Amino acid sequence: MNLVIDVGNTRTKLAVFDKNNIITVVVVSQSEVLDGIKELRKSYSQLHLAIVASVGVLDQAVINYLDIHFNLLVLSHETPLPFNNLYATPKTLGIDRIALVCASVQQFSNKNVLIIDAGTCITYDFISAKNEYLGGAISPGIRMRYKAMHNLTANLPLLETEIPENFIGDSTTSAMHCGVVNGVLNEIDGSIAQYQEKFSDLTVILTGGDTKMLSKQLKSSIFANSNFLLQGLNFILQYNTH
Repeated sequence: MNLVIDVGNTRTKLAVFDKNNIITVVVVSQSEVLDGIKELRKSYSQLHLAIVASVGVLDQAVINYLDIHFNLLVLSHETPLPFNNLYATPKTLGIDRIALVCASVQQFSNKNVLIIDAGTCITYDFISAKNEYLGGAISPGIRMRYKAMHNLTANLPLLETEIPENFIGDSTTSAMHCGVVNGVLNEIDGSIAQYQEKFSDLTVILTGGDTKMLSKQLKSSIFANSNFLLQGLNFILQYNTH
């Protein structure tokens, strides 16, 4: 059994896999990571392999514990990967984006795949049917857009995310919701259309924290999978230990 650890900016996901099957996913704060790992070890005595992917800060004590109790792989830009990386600056490619591409290699091999991760930022990653990673795009996520309007203006309020009822906002509040949510939806649909013009038989994956809200609103045909990154990390672990 495998332990997959995805360290984000504000929280960490701990997932237990039995081969390719997710057994459980636990979300913890950064201060609770070590306790969460210890609890999973108690519950799943067959856990022996572990992978850590971090875009945030992980306490060294956690790494030390994992190194003692697991066969540990810390994902880095030196880790062998199952695709040809044609990114012009491969060492700047986010660890999370690498994991998403690996998930697509495992689940949609020999296909043109666009992975959209709607989280703090919205990332777009494209891998061709020839197993070549070409790159993509990065834009502000939904919460970042709300916060930017509040923080960079004198009078606009900080709003909670809300799907607008109309594309025409008839108040400042509704206009902000229209600008953020409809702006993101149109951006995603427009990006998908651009890729579809150039690449036939495009498979589109939507993942990330805003998956559930966005997937129901998009015009384009997509596969929604909130665990896609975790599945990619598990595949990298398997790829490097078998």
